[in-house]
Amino acid sequence: MTYERGRVELSHQVDQSHQDGAARGGGPTGAPRVAVVGTGLIGGSILLRLHEAGAQVTGWDPDGETRAEGRRRGLAFPEELSDAVRDRDVVFLCGPLPSLPETLLAVAGQTGDRCVVTDVGSTKMSVAGFAAEHGLTDRFVPGHPMAGTERAGLTSALPGLFADAAWVLCPSADGLVPFRSLAGLLVEVFHAHVVPMSPTVHDSVVALSSHVPHLLAGSLAGAAADSVVRDAVLGLAAGSFRDGTRVAATPARRTADMLLHNREQVLRQLDEVRSALDGLASALRDGDLPALVARYERAGALRLAVPDRALRPFRRQVGTGGEPADEVAFLLAVGESGGYLTGCEVAGETVTYTGLRPGDPGNPA
Repeated sequence: MTYERGRVELSHQVDQSHQDGAARGGGPTGAPRVAVVGTGLIGGSILLRLHEAGAQVTGWDPDGETRAEGRRRGLAFPEELSDAVRDRDVVFLCGPLPSLPETLLAVAGQTGDRCVVTDVGSTKMSVAGFAAEHGLTDRFVPGHPMAGTERAGLTSALPGLFADAAWVLCPSADGLVPFRSLAGLLVEVFHAHVVPMSPTVHDSVVALSSHVPHLLAGSLAGAAADSVVRDAVLGLAAGSFRDGTRVAATPARRTADMLLHNREQVLRQLDEVRSALDGLASALRDGDLPALVARYERAGALRLAVPDRALRPFRRQVGTGGEPADEVAFLLAVGESGGYLTGCEVAGETVTYTGLRPGDPGNPA
């Protein structure tokens, strides 16, 4: 793939993955054809970016008005799911979390064995386990772009939503060919930071980084909504209140589905947050200025580290015929260390991964 002023030549990565697949029994070649199933904020943004990049892309949504809106925008939106995914090389599943298993089975049954399927759900263990139970791990790669807004729907979609955003992909030993294809596609087309991560680690991490913040935002906004000084709060609401409650405006059902699908991890991480909050409350109750300062200095250092992490470039080459478990272990180590991929190129029998990760400057990997 090459990127040139907003448009992308899409053929290289997916075509190479199909060549790799052909060595194991054949598969299509040529520029990839992509479908996006479920075109709300995330799916719509994926669809718009692919369309902007010149991909052969179709959209589909169970809502007829959304399909009509897509066609009004000049996008290909067949009436039937089967027509949208037929002969596709890549399919993004972007519907609500509860719908993913059924949709995965439907799409898998209506596409060829070489079609790469991924999702964008905010939890990964459930759908990854479902795919394993149904023998789909050689073509399904669980995914989760860490981007979004509190808005919803195709009319809120933004083609640049994923630029410089973390996009988790979960590699598996028998799914490395589709993983490589998707990693290259996400970097080159969406300019995303591909974070390889296991489903278990992903769900633990997002519980604290994403799901608990939704609980806290809902708690703060809910407390204000029930307060006798509600209107005065709204009158004085400044940046801290707006930032702290922003995701409380996310569609309620979407938030509830996310929390329930990751309930165990969210409750576990919530205990950690409750412990930290209790520590602050205790210091406040005791009038302990040094303790309050120390706790906020520690918290402030973490917050400042979000945009200022020191990452070093790496480059790692592996053979397509090498031990899959070793490649997966390397990839997971990148993501779990806080790093990400900036490229994945397949040339012949060599896969070259590039990226950034914390580490020793003397250690290129």
